[in-house]
Amino acid sequence: MPESQKPGRRTIELTVNGVSRRGEAEPRMLLADFLREELDLTGTHVGCEHGVCGACTIMRDGTAVRSCLMFAVQAAGAELITVEGLADGENLHPLQRLFSEHQALQCGFCTPGMLMIAIDLVANSTSLTEAEIRIGMSAALCRCTGYEGIVQAVAAYARQIHGNVTGD
Repeated sequence: MPESQKPGRRTIELTVNGVSRRGEAEPRMLLADFLREELDLTGTHVGCEHGVCGACTIMRDGTAVRSCLMFAVQAAGAELITVEGLADGENLHPLQRLFSEHQALQCGFCTPGMLMIAIDLVANSTSLTEAEIRIGMSAALCRCTGYEGIVQAVAAYARQIHGNVTGD
């Protein structure tokens, strides 16, 4: 065990938002807490801590996952993308711009998870209907909006990526 490592903690090496990162975690530390507390990536929010609300959603090796349902040690060697990795400096990700344009957020607590879920949804579909967007986005809970702006933003993003979204 390295001298700097605290007893009972494990060193975790992974790639986050394209950057090699290293931190320490107790074996039972949740990935969401590791990101927030050890790596200072506070854009990933923790809501329900049961995987229901979706606020903690990140991308792990290209797939949306709930970071409150994973231990940090399970992410060792993985490639993660958090909401902080979407923008390119001052240039927002296209979906972030669309969320703003369609007024798809209010308080913003659920927004990081919503963005990650929507990116995964669109990436894994070649054609989406508005009904499919509604079903896909039901993986994230928002208590502030009526979801209309969210559905419109995701549909606009799907059109940009795939060129189509059909009605119900």
